[in-house]
Amino acid sequence: MAYLTLKNINKIYPNGFHAVHDFNLEIEKGEFIVFVGPSGCGKSTTLRMIAGLEDISNGDFLIDGVRVNEKGPRERGIAMVFQSYALYPQMTVYDNLAFGLTLQGVDEEVIEQKVQNVAKILGLTDYLERLPKALSGGQRQRVAVGRALIRKVGIFLMDEPLSNLDAKQRVTMRSEITQIHQRTGASTIYVTHDQTEAMTMADRIVVMKEGYIQQVGSPYELYFNPVNVFVAGFIGEPPMNFSRGTVKDGKLMIGKNAMDLSCKLSSDRLKEYEGKEIVFGYRPEAIVLGAVAGAQQITASVELTELLGDNTNVYVDIQGVKNILKIDPHDTPEMDTEIVYSIPTESIYLFDGVTEKVIK
Repeated sequence: MAYLTLKNINKIYPNGFHAVHDFNLEIEKGEFIVFVGPSGCGKSTTLRMIAGLEDISNGDFLIDGVRVNEKGPRERGIAMVFQSYALYPQMTVYDNLAFGLTLQGVDEEVIEQKVQNVAKILGLTDYLERLPKALSGGQRQRVAVGRALIRKVGIFLMDEPLSNLDAKQRVTMRSEITQIHQRTGASTIYVTHDQTEAMTMADRIVVMKEGYIQQVGSPYELYFNPVNVFVAGFIGEPPMNFSRGTVKDGKLMIGKNAMDLSCKLSSDRLKEYEGKEIVFGYRPEAIVLGAVAGAQQITASVELTELLGDNTNVYVDIQGVKNILKIDPHDTPEMDTEIVYSIPTESIYLFDGVTEKVIK
């Protein structure tokens, strides 16, 4: 049996707004799960139901086989890290870390030992006597993580904990949180709108949209085997390129371009989609400059280039359709020129034009 089980979880507010629909997920002990999706998709609401901060309208939430819907946050053995840090400004770092244990009446010597151990893990030993206002954003975030860590619980919940940090601090804290998770062995559920955080930290990712789960899988599975247009476009930076076209005589017509689909679909499938709309997709980094035998060739006009150091983003126009290419910086083309590039067959994705589900 899974350590955490969410069965048909729904959240319906008194005004009738249905925020989370039939959420089903099993989480093993020690897993690092990331909920990801755009603002308003229901990921934070789901986390708050797991924490006991929001009532579950329908469904069952089980911890180690025991239903805990009616139990409060303290009874669930859960520690939560918020986006806002939620530190006590008048307390030192030491007192912030020790606060929960002090409330529980833990012996001072035990508190001292636990605070020192957590401070060492998080690199806070030299800051224990400082107030939060004297710390950087990254240091304050470490204190917030430490306050959760010191309780030695089996479940950590993190709600966009890095959103207030700058880009460099986020990269550092990502690796620190991952290392802390590995040391503690606790089950961690992490909410973010940043797909890079999800890809780099998660054992499994739950992609959400408008209150519904779109796909659950490892970062590899979501990147290379997306189940629909939404997941394919949400996971990956820059996002996947999409073009809509209609199948005619076995070819996908996108403007004046005729894409040969026989390499991807059987003759029976091609007949099934004759006259219907298909979404053609490929990732920006999947292309090869120039014409390659057996690959789909495209001619495009270069509109803009962005040199990023390790690669160049090239924005192109294909008869009115905008695409982004990711290429080696040494091959950066001139703007307002025409280029030819190829998309290998294995890098082409096809989606149903109506359901937007992947076509196998």
